[in-house]
Amino acid sequence: MTSTGKALGIIATLVGVIILGSAVAIPLTNAPTFCASCHTIKPAYETWTTSTHKDVTCVACHVRPGVRGFLEDKVLAGIEDVAITFFGTPTEPHNLQSHVYSDVCLSCHRAILRVSEVATRDLPERVKNVGLIMSHRQHMEAFEQRGQGEGCTTCHARVVHGTPIKGYDMMIPRGHVQLDDQRHEPDYPKDSHLWKTTMADCVRCHDNKTTHEGKVLSKKCETCHLPDKIGDFLF
Repeated sequence: MTSTGKALGIIATLVGVIILGSAVAIPLTNAPTFCASCHTIKPAYETWTTSTHKDVTCVACHVRPGVRGFLEDKVLAGIEDVAITFFGTPTEPHNLQSHVYSDVCLSCHRAILRVSEVATRDLPERVKNVGLIMSHRQHMEAFEQRGQGEGCTTCHARVVHGTPIKGYDMMIPRGHVQLDDQRHEPDYPKDSHLWKTTMADCVRCHDNKTTHEGKVLSKKCETCHLPDKIGDFLF
């Protein structure tokens, strides 16, 4: 066999090994139980198992579809995580941050853009009772204009990895009406990333100071709620 033939044989063998290895490794590393094997990720895994998304795999939300998403969100991010685990200092679970792209959320929840845009009929009963009238589509457009990386998880950060906020199993902000049952104080270390995101609410933007399209964002109740609905529920 010529040297060229031997080289081609070695290359073909390497390609075959890579393909075979990928066929085994990709399904294995896609499994949530694999993610849970990491000490830092384990708390996030445990909250996922009791969340409304417990039937949705980690990679379904944290890895964007397509070649770029696979390479950037899984391969490169995975290599970085492994390097930090073995050669650096892993982030404490309560300070762990992972960006979830809104396009990924909307691939399943596209209909949310019309919810409460005109009427409250599509809202869950507990939210309908307080007459929520905010527009998801308008907020998504505003986030895009602001260009600060905001999106679905800006308001719904605790849907999967965190304690449900004050009786609402699917949303933030922190409750401010009697339907919330009781005030919730998170048990994360104060000023940690999870503590801050849990305690944040609508007034992060609706603070009577922030402007959008030339208008100051009011924090009056009537900005987001029907006046005739909220009278009986305010503290």
